[in-house]
Amino acid sequence: MTDGLTEGRDELTGKDERPAAGDGAARDDATTALQVPPAATGQPAATGQPAAAEPDGRPRVLLLGSGELSRELTVALQGFGAEVIAADERPDAPAHRVADQALVVSMTDADELAALFARLHPDFVVTLTDAVSVDALDALQAGQAGPARQAQSDGWHTELVPSARSVRLTRDREGLRKLAADELGLPTAPFWFVGSLAELQAVAAHAGYPLMVKPVAKVSGRERSVVRGPDEIERAWHRAAGGELAGAHPRVWAETVVDVQVLVTLIVVCTDGPAGPEITFCAPVGYCGADDRGDRGLESWQPQQLSTAAHDAARSIAARIVKALGGRGVFSVELMVNGDEVYFADVTAWPGDSAWVTLRSQRLSAFELQARAVMGLAVDTLMVSPGAARVVGPGRAAAGVAPSAETLTAALSVPESDVRVFTSVRAGVPPRLGVALATAPDVGTARGRARDVAGRLSMRDSGK
Repeated sequence: MTDGLTEGRDELTGKDERPAAGDGAARDDATTALQVPPAATGQPAATGQPAAAEPDGRPRVLLLGSGELSRELTVALQGFGAEVIAADERPDAPAHRVADQALVVSMTDADELAALFARLHPDFVVTLTDAVSVDALDALQAGQAGPARQAQSDGWHTELVPSARSVRLTRDREGLRKLAADELGLPTAPFWFVGSLAELQAVAAHAGYPLMVKPVAKVSGRERSVVRGPDEIERAWHRAAGGELAGAHPRVWAETVVDVQVLVTLIVVCTDGPAGPEITFCAPVGYCGADDRGDRGLESWQPQQLSTAAHDAARSIAARIVKALGGRGVFSVELMVNGDEVYFADVTAWPGDSAWVTLRSQRLSAFELQARAVMGLAVDTLMVSPGAARVVGPGRAAAGVAPSAETLTAALSVPESDVRVFTSVRAGVPPRLGVALATAPDVGTARGRARDVAGRLSMRDSGK
């Protein structure tokens, strides 16, 4: 029950090995000047000026994005002795509660991010959200500005994991799909990009129904629609166009809905191996069930059984898109599988919700693998047990309220079970209570156990 296949990579990641105080991680180019200090949370470590950059023997990691997944990465990084600074747009984000420093930053503001980089002098900048100024990341990686050259001469070198190019392409559906389909020739569902309602209506008349319509920019994911007839086109256009990032011209993506037996995430770990960059695969993760209202959370399980032909095709597609993005880290490649046929769907440059299952199914979770990839350490994608996870909506429980001891006792009485409780509620995003986890001798039993745990969590305190 292991995967862990490794493929050598021809192109370099552009990261140079460097000695750091107390570790052997790698650094890259530095950049940007100090302009505007970020706002800080009320935590003592983050008040006033962020901590100075004098080395204390620990690598300094700056996280851009501090959600629930970032919290897991924070703990994994701290386990290797890293100092973790968690930045987010909102105060009291989940990773803020466990990080060494917590900062509230306007992450789409290039000047504010530049100021943050210049003040903190991090060894690593790890992006975990699409809502970030890629221009600031580009500048940091390129190191073109005068202050960056001065910083380099003073010994300040920052490495981006993932790379700025990866962040830019994975958040831009149009650029990513053109890279995948036009440049790499990866199999995809038929797709079109349109800039007006009339163009979308013309595409629908040509392609037929059902048709998936969503914004080009990845925002919350809740602006997508499955259009089943002409009378739904205008509503889908306004929903998707309204989801575009502020200041952007409306641009919408339409895609034919293809027959799919299973949706698969292939978690790919890119590291610098002894003989050069390497790609390692986790066992395939199957997933289903997420909806746009948050009423039903995403369910994932590992391993997802595939035919030999489909498994080989999935790994080939994942390796090609990840190589094209470049850099190292953990990538989540989403695929649509129908028998032996595999279609590329999407990729993100960090673990997504389907990675929760790896907390119990693998020796090293996707978040621990990400921490190792960031710091240039050896990785191991061994799967130790079939497992399943289910993201839990609030059900009859109040979102953002910790479960009672009685509720946790009931949930954890399910054999081989575990939970992660989410206590942060974000405006405009469907609330999520947490994630239910379970292992078992087989995937079917693990999925049943995870559903049982999720049901007990979502029904908590309902009798009060």
